[in-house]
Amino acid sequence: MGDMGDTGFTGEVIVRPIMPEGRRWELVEGFGYKAKVDTFEVPATFTTDFASVPRMAVWLLPRYGRWTQAAILHDYLWHLSRMERFKKSDADGIFNRALRELGVPYLRRWVMWAAVRWASGPRSWFAGGLVEFLKMVVIAVPAVLLIFVPVVAILVVAVIGAIAEFVAYLPLRWFHRDKRKEVNKPELRDVLSAA
Repeated sequence: MGDMGDTGFTGEVIVRPIMPEGRRWELVEGFGYKAKVDTFEVPATFTTDFASVPRMAVWLLPRYGRWTQAAILHDYLWHLSRMERFKKSDADGIFNRALRELGVPYLRRWVMWAAVRWASGPRSWFAGGLVEFLKMVVIAVPAVLLIFVPVVAILVVAVIGAIAEFVAYLPLRWFHRDKRKEVNKPELRDVLSAA
């Protein structure tokens, strides 16, 4: 997992889904992270979506994996930034370091870092100065090119699948054998979440 020295995570990730959707998770137990200078405690009951990856890109970057603790820590630090208790750019830097300490491969780590930097918004982009912004651009452009074609293909297939589900619903509803059982109706939110 790399040389962590005096830094790294303490505790395990134990979560329970928040229903009905199950897309967000609540920590059952908190865990800690010691950075170069500061120590952070992510409390029990904190909610997360793990890595915030668009559905059409989870083939490359699943929402959880070796980076789960880093993703939850990042969510927590961004939560603090919304209360103006932490800077998003610092949260993103700690995220990158934590990914390295967890042994996340170089390319994947930098793609994840570039994604959270872009998601942080323009005010945060320039907080570290022009050099930091240019570094983000230099890393992000190849990352976008790497995933663009597969993402477009996956998006097209997801939309076709969603349309097929709606088309199949009507005849199934009218002609299924056992009228006591209902055919599950596709919902628009399911179609939108496929993309």
